[in-house]
Amino acid sequence: MALTKKPVTGMKDILPTEMQLRDYCIGVIKETYGQFGFHSIETPCVEHMENLNSKQGGENEKLIFKILKRGEKLNLEEARQEADLVDGGLRYDLTVPLVRFYANHANELSAPFKALQIGNVWRADRPQKGRYRQFMQCDIDILGEPSNLAEIELILATTTTLGRLGFSGFQIRINDRKILKAMAAYSGFTEESYDTVFIILDKMDKIGLEGVSAELLKNGFDQAAVDKYLELFKGLKDEQDGISWLAQKLEGFLEEEVQAGLKEIIASVKATKASDFEIVFDPTLVRGMSYYTGTIFEIAMPQFGGSCGGGGRYDKMVGKFTGNDVPACGFSIGFERIILIMLENGFRIPGQPKRCAYLIEKGVSGQELCDVIARAQKAREDGTQVLVARMNKNKKFQKEQLAKDGYTEIEEFYKNPLK
Repeated sequence: MALTKKPVTGMKDILPTEMQLRDYCIGVIKETYGQFGFHSIETPCVEHMENLNSKQGGENEKLIFKILKRGEKLNLEEARQEADLVDGGLRYDLTVPLVRFYANHANELSAPFKALQIGNVWRADRPQKGRYRQFMQCDIDILGEPSNLAEIELILATTTTLGRLGFSGFQIRINDRKILKAMAAYSGFTEESYDTVFIILDKMDKIGLEGVSAELLKNGFDQAAVDKYLELFKGLKDEQDGISWLAQKLEGFLEEEVQAGLKEIIASVKATKASDFEIVFDPTLVRGMSYYTGTIFEIAMPQFGGSCGGGGRYDKMVGKFTGNDVPACGFSIGFERIILIMLENGFRIPGQPKRCAYLIEKGVSGQELCDVIARAQKAREDGTQVLVARMNKNKKFQKEQLAKDGYTEIEEFYKNPLK
């Protein structure tokens, strides 16, 4: 069988130019989140299957890369079901591993605990622009803080970071799962049908109100319930204070503190934001993960035409491991999409050190070679990046490639005498 030089479908090789940008972004992210009191942690890329299949990851649980048992534990002849063959899988996000980590180490951590985690995740998804089967996620989470302070801090930390990376004019869309459920209950949908209703509602930006209506009816929902549901969204279009209007309509279905909490988050973020963005209430925002219990939010980037990150509150998740619920809230930057936008916009990393290349003719050796290397060492002392390499036969092409890699000065050294 011939070897294949291309990477596995949905995964990619990363060239030096992009890797340099990724390293820069990670540096800005870590520095900025550190200023907000977040601590870096790391978890294994492999998780137990029972954790990954806990009915909390939504559609992502269908996209798990599963790992066969190893050694004597793998018995193909006697296997009758998947559990006989598989006991682990590659993580599909960083939240499930974080919650397991917290459940395992809570007594060793500060309270509340502010976690920063950057790492690859894997989903057996259909690859497309900005979406891969292996991709980097960048999460911040606050565990142990029940108040809206968690949401406010997460939004401010994330938007400050995006501002420092050069982004502006984006939106933070915010909603609450309790509002979604109250709207569905008010309209007459049964609780067991909520997930189906929300999956269809999540398509609103692509298929519009009429499309949502048609899909709900196609799924067998009552016409009266569908009409009452969509009237809520139509009514919201004419209201400046959509939260108050909706809370009034949903009286008896929605707790009063939900609207007060959303208003507090929005007002606090607007009053203290450090970068150019807008925060807006969006009752069509769903977020796919079923572990969300309250506030949810998403980053909408006009440059990308879609979501570039999101998160929300998941107060019931730690209790799945320990039996005791712990308030928790997180926000994830769409790292790969952010990198894609920056590359497409020709982003230049600020404060780059001077980069020089010393090209040495093949015949240069002995003391002459030592002199060139010593010169390079001297240049490196002031922070200059110096590449020392042998000169290729096609010197012109070699210099063109070096220039593309950011080498602004290229010196050539020849035998007898050095030049």
